[in-house]
Amino acid sequence: MNSTNEFILPFSALIGLSDPKLALILTIIDPKIGGVLISGPKGTGKSTLVRALNSVLPQIRVRKCSFQCSPENPNMMCEDCREEYMTKNSILDHSWRQMKIVTLPLGATEDRVIGSLDIEKIIESGIEALSPGILAYVNQDILYIDEINLLPDHLVDTILDCAASGWNIIERENISIQHPSNFILVGTMNPEEGDLRPQLLDRLSLYAEAGNVQDIQERIRVIELNLVLEKANGQLQKYREMDDEIQERIDNARKLLPSVQLSENNKKYISTICMNLKVDGFRSDIVLARSSRAKAAFEGRIAVTNEDILNCAYLTLLHRTREGGMREPPSRLEINKICSKVFDKKDK
Repeated sequence: MNSTNEFILPFSALIGLSDPKLALILTIIDPKIGGVLISGPKGTGKSTLVRALNSVLPQIRVRKCSFQCSPENPNMMCEDCREEYMTKNSILDHSWRQMKIVTLPLGATEDRVIGSLDIEKIIESGIEALSPGILAYVNQDILYIDEINLLPDHLVDTILDCAASGWNIIERENISIQHPSNFILVGTMNPEEGDLRPQLLDRLSLYAEAGNVQDIQERIRVIELNLVLEKANGQLQKYREMDDEIQERIDNARKLLPSVQLSENNKKYISTICMNLKVDGFRSDIVLARSSRAKAAFEGRIAVTNEDILNCAYLTLLHRTREGGMREPPSRLEINKICSKVFDKKDK
């Protein structure tokens, strides 16, 4: 948790992080896109950006139960909420609150993450024998893992499996209990400290780099903003208002998203781009399609443009393995060339 005395820069004030910002926004608009990985050297604002994300997060509906279930989707409810839903056959009682960010503590144990079971109580108490872990607390919210590349592989595997399925399964001595854990995974890492395994990297849907700012004027702005915005003044209020506007756009985009359709040309472009870049599997096609729809919704449109696809192609493809892992991921220049070629050819 953040200290109440800690000053957090506004989301809109952060400089040189346009790709990471877009990746986070798109995943909030459509959580089914999957996780986000932000990679970059130390001191480039990765964790600062994630903390600043709090100021643009949308409102969500939650039940007052142990797992903060959604009140309207019986397929993502705990057993008690599902039984009540089946009885009422309508949306359950709930309250509104802002989506929150839950940070995975350094050195968290497996029991702390997934929860633990009291074997003696399980027969008579069922789900009440569960001591919930972080994966119960983060349902419908965002799980943030700093230095995700340093987390033990078995924990990363468990968290990614849970993020993909929306369910956390705790198994002890041939006894199994499950509960909803439908969250957005956000990870940050410094590649100088080690890489993620390609198999894990591929399962984090969007990838963005937080690079060193090389423009002298932008570096000066970073200094000025950090010194000026620590004081409550007109500058700070201006950025707070900009954050409010982004939050409103995200809320509107989440409502508009079901109306955004991919045209046949959009689908052909996406599939051709992924095929020509020789990326492995179909995950990249699906993620590029979903993120392009979210980008259009964020812009207030129901039609996806070539620019939407190009912008999202960078986030979707820069970390993808190719030709069975025998080739390096595509570069930004290569993605741009392939997209331009596909768009020009198809538009003729």
